[in-house]
Amino acid sequence: MAEKPLRLLACGDVEGKFDVLFNRVRAIQKKSGNFDLLLCVGNFFGSTPDAEWEEYKTGIKKAPIQTYVLGANNQETVKYFQDVDGCELAENITYLGRKGIFTGSSGLQIVYLSGTESLNEPVPGYSFSPKDVSSVRTMLCSTSQFKGVDILLTSPWPKYVGNFGNSSGEVDTKKCGSALVSSLATDLKPRYHFAALEKTYYERLPYRNHVVLQENAQHATRFIALANVGNPEKKKYLYAFSIVPMKVMDAAELVKQPPDVTENPYRKSGKEASMGKQIPAPEEESACQFFFDLNEKQGRKRSSTGRDSKSSPHPKQPRKPPQPPGPCWFCLASPEVEKHLVVNIGTHCYLALAKGGLSDDHVLVLPIGHYQSVVELSAEVVEEVEKYKATLRRFFRSRGKRCVLFERNYKSHHLQLQVIPVPLSCCSTDDIKDAFITQAEQQQIELLEIPEHADIKQIAQPGAAYFYVELDTGEKLFHRIKKNFPLQFGRTEL
Repeated sequence: MAEKPLRLLACGDVEGKFDVLFNRVRAIQKKSGNFDLLLCVGNFFGSTPDAEWEEYKTGIKKAPIQTYVLGANNQETVKYFQDVDGCELAENITYLGRKGIFTGSSGLQIVYLSGTESLNEPVPGYSFSPKDVSSVRTMLCSTSQFKGVDILLTSPWPKYVGNFGNSSGEVDTKKCGSALVSSLATDLKPRYHFAALEKTYYERLPYRNHVVLQENAQHATRFIALANVGNPEKKKYLYAFSIVPMKVMDAAELVKQPPDVTENPYRKSGKEASMGKQIPAPEEESACQFFFDLNEKQGRKRSSTGRDSKSSPHPKQPRKPPQPPGPCWFCLASPEVEKHLVVNIGTHCYLALAKGGLSDDHVLVLPIGHYQSVVELSAEVVEEVEKYKATLRRFFRSRGKRCVLFERNYKSHHLQLQVIPVPLSCCSTDDIKDAFITQAEQQQIELLEIPEHADIKQIAQPGAAYFYVELDTGEKLFHRIKKNFPLQFGRTEL
């Protein structure tokens, strides 16, 4: 018999607007039936007078549902949370505590971490430290049977949560949020993670907690940031969901992957990802853009201001792209580049017509610096490659064509991402996919279909030989090359 799911509500910054929140909860329960718990993240108390809170504290008013809240995020509200281990603040309203684990009678496991990140000693009463995060991690992760938790509650967003995901709007997740929370989320693998403080709503695409083709499947994580109660823009501040505690769930059901699942935003790609290393705080890049002068044999650079980069005594130096060990036909600064084929130059990549292309509009996306494959690209280069891909798809779609992209990292020294437009009237995406699979079977090539949101960097190790296809639907095919591989494969199928 299947377990009956719990019905929960999560809320963003209440900021002292208790009547607005609880009246809204009453309306929801009247329409949709009763919920089991209300979980509040962010600032529960605000800078408003205490008259409204006194009515709840003295019992004149009562919360309509059992409510659990996180602690202070600033010095002003520390006074409301007297017991660091948690306590009842009013009838039906409970402060969880500074940090810890709440386990319900159903087996539901909720991990909570109050406050904002602090790396200074002594730690303020409204903050958490690396030691706090480490102690929470130790409480749970020290046993070999640990698989994850049901819910993680924090006030700050985790840093980098937007990596590989949908847009987080005006919130820059590379600068905003807590790296400690990212680290904790990586280790705890919550099924749901709620946060607030940024006064906006953001539901990230679910992300996986395992490395595809390298680790056993694990459950996905959903991160949801909630806005402040009663905000004038009417951004979502209440989130309703149902959940069966993972302890009583069928294992196969638990690890089912949503169709829109993405890579883990907190992991590095490639070899370091497979070893479970997390993303460190990156150094900020110089914002200066450089253009290559195609008329100069040595590929000297001039800055976007028009001045020669050597003219300033202390110019800001962007990170130098990797250099080839010898002559390379595709490094843009190399004299060997056939410059008449170059179509467009970006900051980290460029677009060129294919020499001996399959069609007149067959193009290549190439990195300006010397990288052998997509797996070895740095984050900023990957980002620009994705922009080129999206722009080319839109362009060719407007011309009645669909794009097929493939890369062969075998007997090649510089990444060449092949982009071949195929007329929509010529064949369907399924026809193209079947052609690749049929040719692969005929040549005894194991061409695997990988998840749509999978990152190839988490499947192939740097230096590994492989062949990779990406269709216009987002479907992806991958082959790990072990010995020989036909160099014309991919060209004969189109």
